[in-house]
Amino acid sequence: MMKLTGINQITLRVNDVRLSEEFYAGILGFRVDHRAGANISYLRINSDLLVLVKAETPGSPDARDIRVDHFGFRLASDAEVDEAAIYLDDRGAHLVTRPAHRREGRAFFVMDPDGNLIEFYSMRSGGIESDPDEVDNRKASDIASDSRKEIAVATEAKKPRRSRK
Repeated sequence: MMKLTGINQITLRVNDVRLSEEFYAGILGFRVDHRAGANISYLRINSDLLVLVKAETPGSPDARDIRVDHFGFRLASDAEVDEAAIYLDDRGAHLVTRPAHRREGRAFFVMDPDGNLIEFYSMRSGGIESDPDEVDNRKASDIASDSRKEIAVATEAKKPRRSRK
């Protein structure tokens, strides 16, 4: 059994990062932790993160579409991240990535049965640090997209072919 220590982050796809940042920071009281270019903003309350990511396709406030990119569960150490990956893999969970070093700690992604992307990772005591050379800096959406394509190809390959007579 894994021992999660909390929900570390929620990542939202938004139409306008700065407008959303004004809402969450200016109105709700988050503080801007840092920005990764113009398309990603990390907001913080205590140790919890809300990450705003520029949506690849525009959303409408009237739409009922889900706009959550992924959410993350924090584990206490890098070793627990590795153990969690083995635990989930042994139980048939779809691992999108294997554990890798990221800026904030060690992490990996899985998909739940509905295709929701979940990150499991450790957080360095200093929080997000500068990029070491071996860090995986891909966005979660890119990781998930690659994995979804692999699943689609594998599923298509398993379908029986009909012969034409």
